[in-house]
Amino acid sequence: MKKIALLGALALSVLSSLAIADDAKPLRIGIEAAYPPFASKTPDGAITGFDYDIGNALCEEMKVKCQWIEQEFDGLIPALKVRKIDAILSSMTITEERKKSVDFSSKYYQTPVKLAMKAGTVLNDPLVDLKGKKVGVQRGSTYDRFATEVFAPAGVEVVRYSSQNEVFLDLTSGRLDATLADAVNIDDGFLKTDAGKGFAFAGPAYTDVKYFGEGAGIAVRKGDKALADKITTAIAAIRANGKYKEVQDKYFKFDVYGE
Repeated sequence: MKKIALLGALALSVLSSLAIADDAKPLRIGIEAAYPPFASKTPDGAITGFDYDIGNALCEEMKVKCQWIEQEFDGLIPALKVRKIDAILSSMTITEERKKSVDFSSKYYQTPVKLAMKAGTVLNDPLVDLKGKKVGVQRGSTYDRFATEVFAPAGVEVVRYSSQNEVFLDLTSGRLDATLADAVNIDDGFLKTDAGKGFAFAGPAYTDVKYFGEGAGIAVRKGDKALADKITTAIAAIRANGKYKEVQDKYFKFDVYGE
């Protein structure tokens, strides 16, 4: 009986050790660091930005270590599926289409979508006025899907790029007529820079939930409800304790969380 009791105690000890080891595992987070002010690189190669700071705040709240793994945006979901990463925190919009592949936390911010073009451009009806023009989008993004399904049938030429920074480069060089992207990213990452001089927002804000979803959320593998719920609880906690506002105020002069 003593041997049985000893074996039982050893088994419990091993299980307990495994549980502690599992809790101590870092949370591997995929991010595309080419989307200022949400994520970008400093001159010394470090990641910076709203997404990065929010992720670190969430990891601190959940008492886990963040392990950041850089990936081009259109490779993030494939990397999640093959378990190279555990979560995606990279301004990924929550949409019904993406919900078929991944699960999401609650949103952690929500901003409008707009076009940027040469300053002074007037778009009375974008579907008419953009016909025959080239609009750049980031490949695999919600802007890509919207432009493909709404702009392209109206005769707009949709040009896809690996990163939004590449779009901005071709816009300034004259190889594009417009770009469709997150309004904050366009404003902070382009219009407020030297490269963006002579450009401005054009046309309406796009808010169609079918394409632009319910805000940006943190994606996890399909079926990983435990992690999604844990992150959602952490988002609520940092919003309640003031940490979210502290991070937000470093980058924005408005409530980026949205309605």
